[in-house]
Amino acid sequence: MIEAGATLGQARLALPLDALENRILLCHALRLPRVALITQSERVLNADEAAHLNALVRRRLDGEPIAYIVGEREFFGLPFKVNPAVLIPRPDTELIVELALERAAPGQRLLDMGTGSGAIAVAIAFTRPSLEVTALDVSDDALAVARANAAANGAHVRFMRSDWYAALGDERFHLIASNPPYIVAGDRHLAEGDLRFEPVDALTDHADGLSDLRAIVDGAGRHLEPGGWLLLEHGYDQAEAVRAMLKAGGFGEVQSWRDLAGIERVSGGRRDG
Repeated sequence: MIEAGATLGQARLALPLDALENRILLCHALRLPRVALITQSERVLNADEAAHLNALVRRRLDGEPIAYIVGEREFFGLPFKVNPAVLIPRPDTELIVELALERAAPGQRLLDMGTGSGAIAVAIAFTRPSLEVTALDVSDDALAVARANAAANGAHVRFMRSDWYAALGDERFHLIASNPPYIVAGDRHLAEGDLRFEPVDALTDHADGLSDLRAIVDGAGRHLEPGGWLLLEHGYDQAEAVRAMLKAGGFGEVQSWRDLAGIERVSGGRRDG
């Protein structure tokens, strides 16, 4: 580990993480911009700085995600505060934002279900301020994070506590998007990597991985305007099953879209009419 008296340049080389994580933790621990790692490379760390940096490195070596350690993750070019109450936004989820923006007309009403950190809703509202964006989550802690992210990014989003559609009454929207829990109960990935630290109820439905997706599809007809789109993020091997649900639910133009890795990550369809 790093000792007091080490220079910034020495610390950057000595930390036992990859170069990117070294840089992130150094900047965070010392409250420095990235350029300072070069321009202040001879700066000497004092005892408090070294101890703080070492504590952060130990957390990372124990497996805690970098995003939780620094409390932030970028998504769709925007900064999002994150903590263990919400999933860490991932680049693959930017696909559903792009698809929603392509299908939304000015002034239309969009719904983000299971918003978590607010990543999908805030990214859409920030990019297209003319849209009326509503975001739901059943977790009060998650909603607190999402509200803070909307405020920090200057995005206007209406947030509601709701177990899927329960609090919506007869409200209708022109597009519904969701990244619901879709990992199968007992999947080994839940005990590996970053997922060990993320909220389990936001990762798995504690069933076959499709139950929340079914609930969203089954209730969408009541809350979508005729011609409105339903877009769902899902697991790497669930596209065929989700397309079948959508077709059985009376949706047309059913299709799936691939993420950056070429995996069918989002499926959707359009309500008839």
